[in-house]
Amino acid sequence: MSLAPESFAFVADLVARRSAIQLAPGKEYLVESRLLPLAREAGLDVDAYVAQLRAQPSSPAATAVVEAMTTNETSWFRDGAPYQALRRHELPRLVAARGGVGRLRVWSAACSTGQEPYSLAMCLSDDLPASMSAEIIATDLSEQVLARARAGRYSQLEINRGMPAQMLVQHLRRVGTEWEVAESLRRMVTFRAHNLLDVPPAGQFDVVFLRNVLIYFDTPTKRGILDRVLRVLRPDGVLVLGAAETTLGLHDGWERVTIERTSVYRPLASPPASALPTQYSPLAATGTDGASLPSGYSPRPATALAASTRPIAPGGTVR
Repeated sequence: MSLAPESFAFVADLVARRSAIQLAPGKEYLVESRLLPLAREAGLDVDAYVAQLRAQPSSPAATAVVEAMTTNETSWFRDGAPYQALRRHELPRLVAARGGVGRLRVWSAACSTGQEPYSLAMCLSDDLPASMSAEIIATDLSEQVLARARAGRYSQLEINRGMPAQMLVQHLRRVGTEWEVAESLRRMVTFRAHNLLDVPPAGQFDVVFLRNVLIYFDTPTKRGILDRVLRVLRPDGVLVLGAAETTLGLHDGWERVTIERTSVYRPLASPPASALPTQYSPLAATGTDGASLPSGYSPRPATALAASTRPIAPGGTVR
């Protein structure tokens, strides 16, 4: 049975108000497939479930619906190259800049069920000198996926999605039919509920992973996200985006640096005034495909110029 137009309209409005995500016409199949498990659990079909929600819009079911629409796809060491760039170039650079002492802070935004922050924890655990420590703040809109992430347990099927054998043996242990992340890694990661419409986590960060998030939003929303990240990233820190994402043409406070087979982004030394909009308001965001959609926030549009680009050769030298 197809989702009724009024059911889709209600869900689209609810999700937009809660997360600034816009479900465009044509996404009815996505809404229906995501809500079907919730409806079945309640003993209803999807339209009846939505009708019940419309009668009680402040019920916990409303949160469940938004979370169902914003759960992200994830895997271990996703795409590979960004983690190689981090380990071979960016971490050594940051460690040297800190004199090999102190603490590195990392923000894993839209962390889903935890594979990304735990992948980062493995890299930091293996690569940082004993004189340094690391703190990873991992955030997501969904309390449901955060609960799974905090547990740190994964099925064999989930492990098969990108986990290198060496990392598996070194950092996880078998517990029944599942694999559990080592306690030492779990202590490195703090999971928090966070909507990208809100103020970022407190403090300054050395590394921000904001991967496969920007692709779901319109241009003003992307600019807002990049602006907020810029404000919490240290001047010599690094932003890592997804393979299909860039700051170019969106925000002129960033410098793209090409490292081997990927690119990372660093704050410009003195961002132009046009890179620093001051008034913020939530704006809608549109997904590009049927995948689950993250949340975001946006400032009032500002003039954006292309960021400069500095390629780095495989050896790590600036060209």
